[in-house]
Amino acid sequence: MHPQLPVLTRKTDMLWKAFLLVGLIVLGIHDCSFKFIDIDKNEAYFAISVEYVVFHFNENQDDDFAYKFLRVRRSQCHKYTFVYLIDLEMGRTICGKYDEDIDNCPLQEGQGEKKVRCTYILESLAWKTKFIILNSTCVQT
Repeated sequence: MHPQLPVLTRKTDMLWKAFLLVGLIVLGIHDCSFKFIDIDKNEAYFAISVEYVVFHFNENQDDDFAYKFLRVRRSQCHKYTFVYLIDLEMGRTICGKYDEDIDNCPLQEGQGEKKVRCTYILESLAWKTKFIILNSTCVQT
């Protein structure tokens, strides 16, 4: 004679399904965490986003001199998205902010020398030429 297995009632069946659903949600949230992950700073959409951030910084400065990109300190993105964390350094140039070819403009020295470190979080829709700055902080170094 075979031992009888317990018969699941509708109530216990629903309870097990609820536990399973909650477990899958918890595992899914853990796997799809909202943390930033490191990426290659040369990744195309990231690089375009850096250009936009430098442009945005210059446009919103009261300073008549342009700042140019010096280096990326951190390059990260949200998993499965185009939301980037861009941590970069910029330096004040001798060129005006509306001059052309700021990348080849020398940095100011002496009293005019200024460097700034900025961290931006932005959503990049580069294929539409649209960027949405979600958060930004800049400090003079």
